[in-house]
Amino acid sequence: MEKHARKRIDILRSAAASFQRRGYHGTSVGEIARTLNMTKGNLYYYFKNKEDILYVCHEHALSIILDKLEQIESSELAADEKLRRLIDSFVHLFINDMQGTSWTLELEALPPHLLKKVIAKRDKVERGFRRILREGMIDGTFAPGDATLLTFAILGVINWIPRWYRPSGKSSADEIGRTFADYLVNGLLA
Repeated sequence: MEKHARKRIDILRSAAASFQRRGYHGTSVGEIARTLNMTKGNLYYYFKNKEDILYVCHEHALSIILDKLEQIESSELAADEKLRRLIDSFVHLFINDMQGTSWTLELEALPPHLLKKVIAKRDKVERGFRRILREGMIDGTFAPGDATLLTFAILGVINWIPRWYRPSGKSSADEIGRTFADYLVNGLLA
């Protein structure tokens, strides 16, 4: 079973990279399979179709960040450290787990019933950011502000990573995560 799960992750990463290069509609299942030296038939053993791959890309990534959010929120850390760790985790998700691919894009290619599920999970992530921001505003760690707008600003910065990140670039995920977390959190401090 573990081998099966690892292969699914390999397929998701390959598909996400193809979606970033050619767009969802410009990527064929055959292309995804070829990059992994598989046949389309082999790929269909792991996923029903391309739509299923896109959906699971979103589900997988959102599940990772929701698990991290739960760990961070249940910790005894101060709000600023919670936010730093959440931002850093999100950066690592993009760079390490999804290899800099644009899994957050192409959402509109999902059918309504799957789109609704992805949006519900995405909204949970947004609410987690807002809770941490409000916690910090209440205890005086963060300056007063609109937690919703600040969440959108933070997520906008993070979600832009696939537009500029290249694995061959000079900055590591650790450097990017630390820099983003420091910059974004320091701008919120009271």
